[in-house]
Amino acid sequence: MKLDPTQLAQFDELGYVFLPNCFSAAEIDAMRNASREIFEQTRPEIWRERDGTPRTAFACHLYHEACNLMATDVRLVEPVEQLFDEPCYLHQFKINAKAAFTGEVWQSHQDFPTWHKDDGMPEARAMNIAVFLDDVLPVNGPLMFIPRSHKSGALEASHDTQTTSYPLWTLDQKTVSELVAKNGIVAPTGEAGGMLMFHANLVHGSSGNITPYPRRIVYLTLSALSNAIVRPTRPEFIAHRDFTPVQATRTNRLAAYAEGRLMAA
Repeated sequence: MKLDPTQLAQFDELGYVFLPNCFSAAEIDAMRNASREIFEQTRPEIWRERDGTPRTAFACHLYHEACNLMATDVRLVEPVEQLFDEPCYLHQFKINAKAAFTGEVWQSHQDFPTWHKDDGMPEARAMNIAVFLDDVLPVNGPLMFIPRSHKSGALEASHDTQTTSYPLWTLDQKTVSELVAKNGIVAPTGEAGGMLMFHANLVHGSSGNITPYPRRIVYLTLSALSNAIVRPTRPEFIAHRDFTPVQATRTNRLAAYAEGRLMAA
């Protein structure tokens, strides 16, 4: 699946593009079941909020079949290869959960500074591509983007290890205020099954979730093969060291998995 000229132009100008209805209801149900099974486990790859609520499950493509199938899905891999014009490897796979009532904030940040400073990624030739497992609403902690902020390059950031259970290289209020004054701020929303991809230097964050509606998102971080990390400091389940090019799966294996699971039940 490739982006059309209009989508390519939007990505270049705004730094993100949202593609609705990319995954079927059956596929999303299978991934929701996978997320429940994963977050019930206790393992180093699963990080939690201070109250014990699940926050992030890293590298779950290595310990759950549904996630493994999604990690090579052509709908996720091909648009990134199209933009970079070369094969990609999987730098990170995770499920982020913003639980009903208790999901915490993600401070305003860019992704590339973390990948560069903590993992030794040379350039911003990597990006997140995300699949909504729940309806993302204006009220349940959607991602908030500052359009066109990717055109500012990598901005000065500080290492915040205190605000939440997950440390980030975050931007100060002055920087965020100036960017918003210039470019505004948006919160892309949509139904489960939609797909969102955004530039590594696009400024983003999200507020806490005080609603009864959970918000789970699967993230693939795909990096151009020529942009492999050179001095990782984080665990391998966060910054992968396997630089094998992802072979995009053109058959709909996730749908077949979902159908087989339904029949078995």
